[in-house]
Amino acid sequence: MEPKKIGKKLLLAELRDYVFITIGVIMCASSWVIFLLPNHIMTGGIPGISSVMEWGFGIDVEYTFVTINAVLLIIALKTLGLRFCIKTIFAVALFSAAIPILRTFVGETRLLHDQLFMATVVGAGFWGCGVGISLSAHGSTGGSDIVAAVVNKYKDISLGHGIFVVDMLIITSSYLVLRDWEQVIYGYVMLFVSTFCVDQVVNMSRRSVQFFIITEKYDEMGTQINNYIHRGCTLIKGQGFYSGHEVKMLFVLARRTESSRIFALISEIDPNAFVSQSAVIGVYGEGFDGFKAKLRTKKKPSVSQDVIHD
Repeated sequence: MEPKKIGKKLLLAELRDYVFITIGVIMCASSWVIFLLPNHIMTGGIPGISSVMEWGFGIDVEYTFVTINAVLLIIALKTLGLRFCIKTIFAVALFSAAIPILRTFVGETRLLHDQLFMATVVGAGFWGCGVGISLSAHGSTGGSDIVAAVVNKYKDISLGHGIFVVDMLIITSSYLVLRDWEQVIYGYVMLFVSTFCVDQVVNMSRRSVQFFIITEKYDEMGTQINNYIHRGCTLIKGQGFYSGHEVKMLFVLARRTESSRIFALISEIDPNAFVSQSAVIGVYGEGFDGFKAKLRTKKKPSVSQDVIHD
């Protein structure tokens, strides 16, 4: 592929990420302003701390949110890389700017103020989906998402579970300030629903499928999958048990979202191809997820320092 095409492709991918991060941030901010803050529903992470600061000390949530996130971003810069942090800085800035704008637009409106459980569930759904969309676009809405992303980089722990542990501690400790177990319990409900939504959204973009394609036009089909789907193919030689004829089969691994494009390509090149598609639990390697497990090496009994250094 030519350098200009590669540069254009990367630029479009980056723009796509920022569009999805913007959508995710707006969803989170809307959930906070419309459902959670007005109804005094406790949240986890930095938003939870910011809520307590506003309810207890009258400090607007956006100021606390920006301050704490700035500290976390400085710590996370070395671990997560500049690309992640730039997008997170963008998300945090957009989040902080969206809060006062939404408050001005919404005014004193309090949706579901007499149905706190429904307000918690709906608000948590919007919040979790917004966080999941931002994480899927290689960004973050800040707060405990940063902590969870750091853990997820080194340990095979889902992003939702990482956020869950951090937020559970914050919501529980909020009783020391709020002195109201009812608010803490609603915070737990919010946490469970939002965690589920985060995992569903993030895993949706990571699910993979595998194809076994038996076709006489394997050469053309493999070339097109390489060039247009940008996925590798493995050519497997086989033999029909009944007919005894030699066959060539393509083995392809791809994201589930790419399935429709692969089927369209197969239908265009060889409508008579025999195709098997199945879901896979996980795919690790180039173009997919990276290995997070660390290899454990047994220490060999040292005979001498010279032997060890050899």
